[in-house]
Amino acid sequence: MEHSAYATKAYDHESLALIRLVAGLLGVESAQDAVIRALLYERGLSRVASYGVGVAEVTAHISELRNELGRRGVKDEGLVVAPGEGPEGQTVGNIIAGDRYSLAYDRTPEEILGIVYGTGSPAQAGGFFPQGADGRIARGLLM
Repeated sequence: MEHSAYATKAYDHESLALIRLVAGLLGVESAQDAVIRALLYERGLSRVASYGVGVAEVTAHISELRNELGRRGVKDEGLVVAPGEGPEGQTVGNIIAGDRYSLAYDRTPEEILGIVYGTGSPAQAGGFFPQGADGRIARGLLM
């Protein structure tokens, strides 16, 4: 999810140095995401014993939850999608998640906080940050 935050941030600032930094971070985060998704894709049909479903289905459920908590439509997809919904509408395999033009999804800070808090709200702490995140943006949004 980090790469979606960087994609949004790159458009918010005009400083060339900051754009270079964000672009570099975006590249690294995207590469890491692709490696993890490729490894999961290889195991897509393998059953996750504790859940009784396959790896691909688990990733679909995680993506659905992140979309629900983000509250801004589809900005995350599992490893396998319906025909026509994959990259550029050409495939059902979905190692590199992106929009219909194969561009990185963007998320606002509010969307990201709603997801990592697990509450869907940037003003209601929980999830990975039970006491709330401690950055300037997060502090400004918490009730």
